[in-house]
Amino acid sequence: MASGKQKAAMVLMGLDSATATELLKGLSPDDVQEIGLELAKLDASGLRNSEEQVKVTREFCEAIRKQSKGVGIKGFLNEVLVSIVGRDKAEQIKGQIKKATDKRDPFGAIRAASTDELVLALRGEHQQTIAVVLSELPTRKSQEILSLLDEQDRLNAVCKLTTLETLGGEVKQRIATMVAERLKTFKGETLPEGREQTLRRLALMLGGLEKNLRDQLLAEIRKHDEETCTMIQKLMITWEDIPSIADRSLQESLRGIESGKLAVALYGAEERIIQKIKSNISERAAAMLDEEISLMQEPLEKEILDAREMVVKPLREANEAGILRFTQR
Repeated sequence: MASGKQKAAMVLMGLDSATATELLKGLSPDDVQEIGLELAKLDASGLRNSEEQVKVTREFCEAIRKQSKGVGIKGFLNEVLVSIVGRDKAEQIKGQIKKATDKRDPFGAIRAASTDELVLALRGEHQQTIAVVLSELPTRKSQEILSLLDEQDRLNAVCKLTTLETLGGEVKQRIATMVAERLKTFKGETLPEGREQTLRRLALMLGGLEKNLRDQLLAEIRKHDEETCTMIQKLMITWEDIPSIADRSLQESLRGIESGKLAVALYGAEERIIQKIKSNISERAAAMLDEEISLMQEPLEKEILDAREMVVKPLREANEAGILRFTQR
């Protein structure tokens, strides 16, 4: 059951800054600080727009019906707080809130960091440090980081994750403080471009050339490195390119794809890709596709990737033959 200050913070997250300011006028700086702390906790825990927050907001102010961007912790501190208690007092409260938030949740700043920043900060760190950080992150983010770490760091960290229950709270606190400090060094930095990204740019560059010239340049690359040439050819057309392919070209390529495979390929796909494909198959085929999707169990990731490759393959073949058309590229 949410406390009064937690409910106030939930309401503020659903309001614009001007409305939030009016609601908080008349409160003491101490009350404002407490609400600010609750708001920081809610923001860090990912409860914005949660069912509970929406419910509390509706109960508190039924007249406010339109969703707004919400104040969030930054908007609250930088706009609302200053207008209520003044800039000097706001800065003091901000510092107190940060200390209290760090004490209650030392991994808050780490969760807020980007994947690239975390990978850069964790590279070369002790396996225990990496394991503790991974255990405190959302599952998807941990997966992304694991896939980008060096192989040895990845293996060591996974093994260490099996024994984390032996670590005390003070050890985790020290690790969080150290990593948070290290993250400051990599603020805003991104990982170097990977080989696939580099070859994708080259593939798009070659793909825009006239067919004879493109084939001539690919043949030259193949002389030196056949594997690289094959990868470039694959990267000329990817699953993400489907929205940019002309309708007629897409229609011809989709004719040989079974509705079951297409349903698997579309699982978890971007809406623009789903709509592009559905708009380029017959009504009967679309009805069969919807039926397959409704009956389908969640496929494995490999099954999804294989099905998408099956869809993309005839597009690549048409591109190599010089008959694939695009609406934009």
